[in-house]
Amino acid sequence: MTDVVLPCRNEAPALPDLLARMPAGYRPIVVDNGSTDGSAEVARACGAEVISVAEPGYGAAVHAGVLAADPGDGVVCVMDADGSFDPAQLPRLADPVLAGEALPAPGLRRPAARGVWPAHARLANAVLARRLRRTTGLDIHDIGPIRAVRRADLLALGLRDRRFGYPLELLIAAGRAGWRVVEVDVDYHPRAAGTRSKVTGTVLGTVRAVRDMSAVLAR
Repeated sequence: MTDVVLPCRNEAPALPDLLARMPAGYRPIVVDNGSTDGSAEVARACGAEVISVAEPGYGAAVHAGVLAADPGDGVVCVMDADGSFDPAQLPRLADPVLAGEALPAPGLRRPAARGVWPAHARLANAVLARRLRRTTGLDIHDIGPIRAVRRADLLALGLRDRRFGYPLELLIAAGRAGWRVVEVDVDYHPRAAGTRSKVTGTVLGTVRAVRDMSAVLAR
């Protein structure tokens, strides 16, 4: 069984379809991070395990979900709960990690429709990825919200960021540890109707994410 951590804040409209399409052998853990739209109740009604995290922040939600995953050396996946990724593609990420070919396997977003990835967010991501390549030597082009990694290995890194800098801190730590990091193409779809991105949805959200990630790079 592979656990799938789904950090969630006000994603109720996306959850029924997303959870229904979870592939066999993949167990969703919805981490409710202060939702006010009944996301937790919707997730439970769909049969998902739900945990609540009071500390705000993407990293706080992901870390809590990883802690709640089955202990041991199994693989854990992380994926946004907004419907922008297809759960059927999770094995693309998990299989290389299970086979020992990658550690971890982050997703490289490929927009599936026009306008899915706003220009301001795509530019900020490209700039940060370039700085990451210079800092670590990793061949990384996307600091995205979908990835697979062995749970024990991830916890051993001791990641400290609890905000939007978490994905970048993971890649920096992986590079310093000498891990083989292999990006895997994943389709990037429009978010489910009725949901709104905390990062790419507004310029301010992107600025906040860049701020958090820049602070991680400056350490």
